[in-house]
Amino acid sequence: MRAKPLARRHMVWVLLGIVALVLILWINAPGLITWLYRLYYNPQIARLPVAPGFSANDRVLMLAPHPDDEVLCCAGGLQQARLAGAQVYIAWLTSGDGFEWDAVLLRRTPDPGHKAMLELGLRRMGEARAGAKLMGVPEDHLRFLGYPDQGLLRLFLDYYYYPFTAPHTGVDRVPYPGTLSPGALYTGENLERDLERVLDEIKPTVVLAPSPLDAHPDHRATGDLVLRILGKRKELHKARFWIVHGGLEWPLPKGLHPGLPLEPPPRGRRLPWQRVPLTEAQIQTKLAAARAHHSQIIIIGRFMEAFVRQNELLSPLPLPEIDDHSPP
Repeated sequence: MRAKPLARRHMVWVLLGIVALVLILWINAPGLITWLYRLYYNPQIARLPVAPGFSANDRVLMLAPHPDDEVLCCAGGLQQARLAGAQVYIAWLTSGDGFEWDAVLLRRTPDPGHKAMLELGLRRMGEARAGAKLMGVPEDHLRFLGYPDQGLLRLFLDYYYYPFTAPHTGVDRVPYPGTLSPGALYTGENLERDLERVLDEIKPTVVLAPSPLDAHPDHRATGDLVLRILGKRKELHKARFWIVHGGLEWPLPKGLHPGLPLEPPPRGRRLPWQRVPLTEAQIQTKLAAARAHHSQIIIIGRFMEAFVRQNELLSPLPLPEIDDHSPP
């Protein structure tokens, strides 16, 4: 009588094993599966319009929620802007001091504590400088705002006037030297003021910012804040949008596949994407800049390297246009 339940249990484990194997192949795509990705996506990406280029008159401002976002989304485009003679600036809204697993691994302790998280923030600022140097961005064109990692949406929605204490670092104000406003309280008002100060100083002709469709709350908050500030200034036409956290397991396959195209993310399927084709040299520089963020590479390296592709993607719109003929 027990033979049938045992057989069913065995069948369940076999099916689970098959599903796991399919998922591994789907995510990592070795050999033939990589070829199938290329076969499927190459024609689709080739049909996308090429993003507008840059000129020597441009002043390009890259707004990154965390150190490494500027590389993943736009390292190739930033190199192209520099090659065209444009002035390129990068501003980081946080110093990446909320990635607790990162500190756990680096400090080899399950409870790194506030001091270790602040040290992580300083380390990631140093890695950001190293990556920017590889992309040809001068150090005096870098701006660090130092607001709380994983706290930007709270500042934007709940702590616009009241100070927010970051749970990972235990501080309620910008703690890092070399930031735009050291000692500024963690409030949405101060964050918006500092971002406006960056815009006033740099006077960008192009602003590269995350779309509010991005899955990470810091990215969504950055995108919404950019829309509000540029909207007040009547300068929304300057913005070009990107996504890094684009949906379950995107981009696929994981790991380094520089011969593959980067396909639009699931969270941004309806955006009017434009492609930024990269040269071999630009791809290699992007890889080097990504690996300069060593504290991230050791944990999420396969995710980061998956952005090193033949192209990058930008959208002139942050959100899909409303279809007036769609049902309510």
